[in-house]
Amino acid sequence: MLSYQHAYHAGNMADIHKHGSLAVLLSHMRKKPKPMTYMETHAGQGLYDLSAVESKKTGEAEQGIIKRLANGVPPLGHPYRTVIEQVRAKHGKTAYPGSPLIAHALLNPDDPQHLMELHPAEYEGLRRNMAGTGAHIHFRDGFEGVLSISPPPPGQPRRGLVFIDPSYEIKSDYRVCAEFVLELHKKWAEAVIVLWYPVLDYGLHMDMTDILYDANLPGLMRREVRFESPKQNHRLLGSGLFIVKPPFGCDKALDEVESWLKS
Repeated sequence: MLSYQHAYHAGNMADIHKHGSLAVLLSHMRKKPKPMTYMETHAGQGLYDLSAVESKKTGEAEQGIIKRLANGVPPLGHPYRTVIEQVRAKHGKTAYPGSPLIAHALLNPDDPQHLMELHPAEYEGLRRNMAGTGAHIHFRDGFEGVLSISPPPPGQPRRGLVFIDPSYEIKSDYRVCAEFVLELHKKWAEAVIVLWYPVLDYGLHMDMTDILYDANLPGLMRREVRFESPKQNHRLLGSGLFIVKPPFGCDKALDEVESWLKS
């Protein structure tokens, strides 16, 4: 299905969790001066305008990142906050970076970045917004695309991170994501794998959870936060991340990100 467009949800509570955590993970990986390869399965447009009609229609950004920035969250100096400020200095005060721009800002200039997107409109937006960054933009199914170039081709670092952020438009997406993580790890054992999932009132993520726990993946970390004031109209109660091979010592920084969602 290709109906999902992230412009309606950019900067919401789930974005704060996934993007703040992504910034933490990449920053921890950057502590070692080694190159890395970055990949995404569902990249979206990479850049959003929180004053756009789509954002105003849902009001999710207003209750999410707009409210928190006004309250000093994330704090000055945090990599997530720094990237937002850099993007706004270039694109305007209502701009919001998606994960591709967050990653680009935190990677080394020569680190390869492979971004997959299958939605035609999202792909065109991604291609436009990432122009000049050197990122490889792929118009293809994200699961198939990432697996096809994993591990990275010769000349590109085997050290890396894969960010998985699908729309979960259909129930089977949860099992597909779990099986993808297992297959990806077999092909590219060095990669840090980050899988985001929504916490819904139906508990659809529990099947995925069982599959991943049963696989005994190295260092598997589960980070889940429940929203204090969830949007009941679309049943989003919280946000979760599974992280395979998380960077050493990132726990406290991830705790901090989750604390922002309780304010």
